[in-house]
Amino acid sequence: MKIISVLKQVPDAEARIRISGDGSGVDLQGVTFVIDGMDEYGVEEALGLREGGGAGVGAELIGLALGPKRYEDAIRRALAMGLDRAIHIETDEVIDVIAQAKVLAAAIQAEGADLVFVGGKEADWDSAALGPALAEALGLPHADWVTKLSLLQGGGKIEVVHDIDDGVETLALTLPAVVTTQQGLNDPRYPTLPNIMKAKRKELKKTTPAGYGHAGVLSQIVGEEIQLKARRNVVIEDEPPKAAARLIEHLRDEAKVL
Repeated sequence: MKIISVLKQVPDAEARIRISGDGSGVDLQGVTFVIDGMDEYGVEEALGLREGGGAGVGAELIGLALGPKRYEDAIRRALAMGLDRAIHIETDEVIDVIAQAKVLAAAIQAEGADLVFVGGKEADWDSAALGPALAEALGLPHADWVTKLSLLQGGGKIEVVHDIDDGVETLALTLPAVVTTQQGLNDPRYPTLPNIMKAKRKELKKTTPAGYGHAGVLSQIVGEEIQLKARRNVVIEDEPPKAAARLIEHLRDEAKVL
């Protein structure tokens, strides 16, 4: 069995993001980058399937990343968590989600993966589109926002529990399949120091999008700005009933939220 975990590297959630001085885009100078938290759940689930016995025993676990050279840090962390090897499709080009899916799909097909994990909402595009787009490009069944997964006896199917608008739903998917992961699926492990050292010696294959038939982006970013939310700083001083009535007037007539 072969399991691929798609990996992203994104700014740390605590990082302060700024717009560059010339207004050309987001200034990432000095920003700390980390492996996307959603992707860590996929890595951990792959490890759990191999360690849990049954059809997952002996599975080969592979990391797959599409992005600039700095992605190596996130890839090495995934290798330190326990993945066997990784493929880094290195590019500085800003590639939209649909074009990403096509490149990643070609790499996954070349590997012949049985199961693919993708973070439920990738923080770089703030989008939950990559998992479904990847499944479409591969022509495979897909389950999103999964909170529980198990290999069924024989290893040809998986059973997943995933969130829907008004509860949860249980599905059985025939492998190969694509699964998007989220918080609650598991608790990702921290790499130990010996495993961090071992990760430096694991295979990290470097390639380019052109090697997987990349024909160019479909969308281009024409502008970037950080949304600012300014307070109105209106203080209402009056007796409670009157103050409440005036507050409702402000919310209805000025803020237009009622």
